[in-house]
Amino acid sequence: MAAADKRIALVLGSGGARGLAHIGVIEELQARGYAIEAVAGCSMGALVGGIFCAGRLPEYRQWACSLTRREVFGLVDFAFGHPGFIKGDRVMAVLRGLTGEHLIEALPVPFTAVATDLDARREIRIGHGPLFDAIRASIAIPMLLTPHRYLDRDLVDGGLLAPLPLAAGKAFGLPRLFAVDLNAERTAIAPPALPAMQPVAAPLPSNDTLRAIQQGWARLLQGVRPAVANGSNRGLMDLMSQSLGAMHGFMTQMQLERYPPDLLIGIPENACAIYEFWRAEEMIALGRRIAGEALDQFEAGS
Repeated sequence: MAAADKRIALVLGSGGARGLAHIGVIEELQARGYAIEAVAGCSMGALVGGIFCAGRLPEYRQWACSLTRREVFGLVDFAFGHPGFIKGDRVMAVLRGLTGEHLIEALPVPFTAVATDLDARREIRIGHGPLFDAIRASIAIPMLLTPHRYLDRDLVDGGLLAPLPLAAGKAFGLPRLFAVDLNAERTAIAPPALPAMQPVAAPLPSNDTLRAIQQGWARLLQGVRPAVANGSNRGLMDLMSQSLGAMHGFMTQMQLERYPPDLLIGIPENACAIYEFWRAEEMIALGRRIAGEALDQFEAGS
C-alpha cells in the first residue's frame, strides 16, 4: 500500500466504557504505519481522540488501566436537583491534571469534537477553543451528566444525533476515512461497496422525537439514581446501557448510509456496559485484536 494511502482521518464513536477500545485501535493503526492525520470524535470517542491529538494518550492509558471498580465510582460527583445527576467535575479535573490544558487549534493533530445543541436540534462541531470544554460537552449524556454551557449554548452528548460522526471526519478531506463503531452486533470489517452518492444532511429529529428521548431517559433514571447512590441494583444500569446502545445503533446506521467510510471497525455492543471503566486493559486488547482482523482483510483487498 502506498504511503499516501496510509494517511487517514479517524472517526471515533460513542459507547461509554467500550470507548477504551479506541486506544487499542489507535495502537494497531500506528503499529501498521498508518498516519492518523485528523480525528473526529463523539462522547467517549471525543475524549480518547482529543487526548490522542494532544499527544497524551500514553498517560491516559496508564491511568485508565490502573482504575479499580471502587475508584471508578469514587470519581462520580452527584448533582441531584440538576438536569443530570453527575456533574463530571471530578473526572475532568483528573484528566486535566494528566494531560494539561490545550487549545484545539494548537493541537499537533487536527481534532473535532461533536456535541448536540438540544435547543436548536443541531449537531455542533467544535474545532477550536479549550480541549476539555469540547470533551465535556460531547460526553454530556442527557439526564445522566449535566449539560455543558459553552459557546453560549447548552450542549449535550453528540451521540444524540451523531454517535459515529462520519460527516465531521469526511470534512477533513484526507485520502481515507476509517471509523470505529462501538455499537456493532459483531466484529465489523470493510463495509460492502455502496453506490456512489453525494453526502446529504441528515434529517433533524422532530421536537416530539427529542422529547420522547428525554422523557424515556428521565423515567429510566428515576430508578437509576437511587440504585447508583446505593451502589446496588446493577440491572438498572445495564438497562440504561442497553437502551443507549439501541438508540446509538439506529443513528449510526443512518450515518453509515450517508457517509460510508473506507474501513469500518466494529466493537460489539455487548463487549461491556457503558459504565464499566475498570475494564480498560480488556477493552484495549479487544480493540487492538478487532482492528487487526479488520485491517488484515482491508489490506488484502487493497
